[in-house]
Amino acid sequence: MSSMWPGLPADSGLDLLGHEIMAEKAAALGKAGEKARAALVALKDGPGEGDDQEALLLAAADAVQAYFIQRELCGFRRHEAIIREYAIPKAVLVRLGARPRAGG
Repeated sequence: MSSMWPGLPADSGLDLLGHEIMAEKAAALGKAGEKARAALVALKDGPGEGDDQEALLLAAADAVQAYFIQRELCGFRRHEAIIREYAIPKAVLVRLGARPRAGG
């Protein structure tokens, strides 16, 4: 069986598919990160209390959870650096099931 791409062995089809899958995962990761960042900005700039703030908190938690899941699908298992970089509030993390650390 010959390759569709000149210069590549016929068995490279899986490598090309793997590359395409990785590219799609990376694109989805970028989009999820943008959504999480936007939701966190909206939460930060929100009214501070009441039903509207609760809705913003839920939206931020959903967006951050989706971002974390996409990161894990890409092989990134640790989120501490992202939590710091995005300044994810404890209230959001608690919504995701994180336990608050003692003394912080």
